[in-house]
Amino acid sequence: MTAFVPRIAAFADRWPKLIALSLGAVSATGFAPLHWWPLTLAALAGWMALVARSPKGRRALGIGWAFGVGHFTIGLNWIATAFTYQAAMPAWLGWIAVVLLSLYLAVYPALAAWGAWMVRRSGKSASAHGATSLSFILAFAALWTLTEWLRSWVFTGFAWNPLGAFLVPIHLAGPAALVGTYGLSALALLWIGWGLLLVPKWGAMFRDGVRDGTFLSTLMLGPVLLFGFPVLFMSLEYWGAADYLPTRPEPIPITVVQPNVGQEDKWAGSKADANFAKLARLTAPESDTPRLILWPEAAVPDYLETGYPPVYYDRSPAEARGRLVTLMNPDDVMLLGALKLEIDKTGEVVGARNAVMTVHADGTLGPRYDKAHLVPYGEYLPMRPLLSAIGLSRLAPGDIDFWPGPGPHTLDLGRFGKAGLQVCYEIIFSGQVVDRDHRPDFIFNPSNDAWFGSWGPPQHLAQARLRAIEEGLPVIRSTPTGISAVIDADGRILDSIPMHRPGRIDTLVPPAHAPTPFARYGNALPVAFALLLLAAAIAFRRRGR
Repeated sequence: MTAFVPRIAAFADRWPKLIALSLGAVSATGFAPLHWWPLTLAALAGWMALVARSPKGRRALGIGWAFGVGHFTIGLNWIATAFTYQAAMPAWLGWIAVVLLSLYLAVYPALAAWGAWMVRRSGKSASAHGATSLSFILAFAALWTLTEWLRSWVFTGFAWNPLGAFLVPIHLAGPAALVGTYGLSALALLWIGWGLLLVPKWGAMFRDGVRDGTFLSTLMLGPVLLFGFPVLFMSLEYWGAADYLPTRPEPIPITVVQPNVGQEDKWAGSKADANFAKLARLTAPESDTPRLILWPEAAVPDYLETGYPPVYYDRSPAEARGRLVTLMNPDDVMLLGALKLEIDKTGEVVGARNAVMTVHADGTLGPRYDKAHLVPYGEYLPMRPLLSAIGLSRLAPGDIDFWPGPGPHTLDLGRFGKAGLQVCYEIIFSGQVVDRDHRPDFIFNPSNDAWFGSWGPPQHLAQARLRAIEEGLPVIRSTPTGISAVIDADGRILDSIPMHRPGRIDTLVPPAHAPTPFARYGNALPVAFALLLLAAAIAFRRRGR
């Protein structure tokens, strides 16, 4: 075994980028739906060790980039499935899109690796070739956090699968309420770094401590301190948060509907009535209790508002709303995804909104939310004149683009409390999901995950759970094909409907917590945490500790 280790090191020195690419692919298996999180820990540890062994910054940058390519190509494989629904494009073209996107996203871990190597490169704390140091670990965690935060907003942002998401199913995501999702990623890397710093001592520790448990307890000391201290801090924070305690509304009865309408059937005109019948059957009231009915994104193809050119209506708005009213009790309210058109002064349609509309039991419309964070190439085509000229207009369905709404805001639903709205993809953006000046009682996340393959929906759900933890708010999801769920303010799934099954959930909205520190200060906290770690890394390097 002792002779085998130098062979591994020699192979890694000869083919570092190939090893990093493989480790990146393995690291993605810790996310949903596989949840092989021990492999993620091991892969990240191996990658960090590779970076530390790099003799030059250029190699560290290349190792970071190769790791990112493997990590994102496997983790984002569901995008290949999504492409098959865009003008029936072939799956191989979707895989090209996955790889191209991964080549770009890999820039962020590459920058983190290069920056950590630069912090370690000089100074008295830089130890022998191949060894990690405390300054290196601190810098790595800090720079990963900062680059992950950058990834969430540069070029409109793509924040899918932040590293901290793999901690959700193993119940270690609680510190996100304090340091946010990006700070949670830093804690994960500090945990891994703790293990790396112990590597030179593992032999003696195991030999001397395996019988009395010292070995295991020493290994677990890192995660206990890293993840336990923020939770303790949060407890103390809540004890002193009386001024922030929300006014508890009356219990909010809800009916969450999942019709199991696939993407291939969703916009088929011949199946529109059958699709509505599925929704209607699952929505019919079972008692006289007033309830809030929650339907998925783009639940109906009908336009519910008046004023559009007649050619756009298959049925009148009054008739379309009337069909909904027949499913409601006298005091019910419905939130559902629908489309809104934008008309210019000449009466021509120039844009559309991906909206969530409020329908009352008398057929009137209430407040509306327009999706603000749109999906490039899915809901709009960037540089449309140029890309259309070279035949890429197929990437975005339709001849007009969706227009973004103004951003998060809260809908007052009267007896059903105050709802924050985030449509589908929007829920993945940490710190951008709530109107902080008008805090809601819960977040409703209507979504259409029907074109996300088998990996996308459970990953989407995990990120919705992170938003619940960060904001201290319950999150309710309704999707056409799953996974619909009721998530409490601690990120726990209280009820759900599995993928590809029709169903409904009749329950009460879980209570909200007092605003968490993250809910009050947003991503200023993880950024400050990362800068503090980076300052500590530089200080330790200079002092040679």
